[in-house]
This record gives sequence, C-alpha cells and structure tokens, in this order.
Amino acid sequence: MHNIAGDLIVAIDGPAGAGKSSVARGLAKYLGYTYIDTGAMYRAVAWLGLRYGVVENEEELTRLAADMKFEFVRQNGAQRIVANGCDITDEIRTPKISRLASPISAVAGVREQLSALQRRLGKRGGVVMEGRDIGTVIFPEAQVKIFLTASVEERARRRWLELQKRGSDIRYELVLADIEERDNRDSDRALAPLRPAEDAILIDSDKKSINDVIQEIISVCEGVTAKR
Repeated sequence: MHNIAGDLIVAIDGPAGAGKSSVARGLAKYLGYTYIDTGAMYRAVAWLGLRYGVVENEEELTRLAADMKFEFVRQNGAQRIVANGCDITDEIRTPKISRLASPISAVAGVREQLSALQRRLGKRGGVVMEGRDIGTVIFPEAQVKIFLTASVEERARRRWLELQKRGSDIRYELVLADIEERDNRDSDRALAPLRPAEDAILIDSDKKSINDVIQEIISVCEGVTAKR
C-alpha cells in the first residue's frame, strides 16, 4: 500500500509526444485514481467536426462541444473513449485528427465548454489529469503539478513508432514536422498557451522510462501528502 492521500489533483502538462498519456495512465492505476485525458476531448470535437463537415466553423464547433456526450468507459481493463454513443478511441489517434485538434483547441467557445467539463470531472480530487493547461488554467490549485517534456526528435520518434504499430506507413520526417508545427501553435496561441505553471516540477523524459517518470511523480505525491 502507498501512503498517498486519495483526494489529490495531479496535473500533468506538456507538449505532444512527451509521454503524458502513458505516464498519467500508469500513475492513475498505481494510485487508484481516475485518469482524465483532456486532449481526447478536443480530439473528439475534431472528429465530430470532421464528421459533420464543420471543422472551420467556430460557432458549429462550439455547439458540438456543448452538446457532446463524452465518456471515459472501462472495457476489459482498458479505458475507451466514447462520444455521442460512438467508441472513437482508435479513430481520434490518426495524424489527421491530431492536426485538427490543436487549432480547434484554440477556439474560445470550444475551450470554454470543455474546460468546464474538465473542472466538473476533477473537482473532487483523486484524479490524474493530463493536457496542455491543467496546472495553469483548469486546476491552478492542483496539489501536484508536473510539466513533462522531451526533445522534439525523441517525441517525434515515439509518435512515429506508435503510428507504425497501428499500421501507418507515415515517414518519420513528416511526424517530426507535425510535432514542430503543433509545438508552435500550442505555445503561441493567445488562449491558454502551452507553458509550465510557475510552481510546476519539470521532468525531462528523454532518457527515462515511463516507470522512471511515474516513480518520480509518486515521490512528489508522497511529499505533498506528508506535508498535509
């Protein structure tokens, strides 16, 4: 048994491909917390926008975000992502959806709707929430704030290998260019830009395994619990 409080809010932010999802998922499992992938919510809106042909219509995208019935569903020990009754877990991980999700996340109306949803999901604590602005905007009061990063080359390599496992034949150079473009968009946008919270702990995952990073964050959680 670990000696970590059961009501912490753990915020994990960082750029695309830094390993946030794998780390957050593993950490939540260890702690017995709920894992909340906020990026999946924006990907879901992108998927719906593409489905209805409104990816460039901010008003319609905002309406889709407001009306979306979004769920994290446990199935055979794995977490599935369901939007409006459709399991979209695999469909939202394509390069096309990845490219659409970043500009859609900068739409003020979409962000307002999904930010409110994220706060409702995490307000009671006992959550590991990962995204781009969790520690700066969604839960600035989070007891544990982590900014997870890695070199752009390493992040592109990880994403490229992930896509290969899914059967994609995309070239590494294209994945690298896409990561660099997303970094620029996420960091330069006027609304909730990607940046570490002032009190976030920075972890560079370049030469670390997922388990190494999880253990570092567990130590931080233990330290926070000990001071309460």
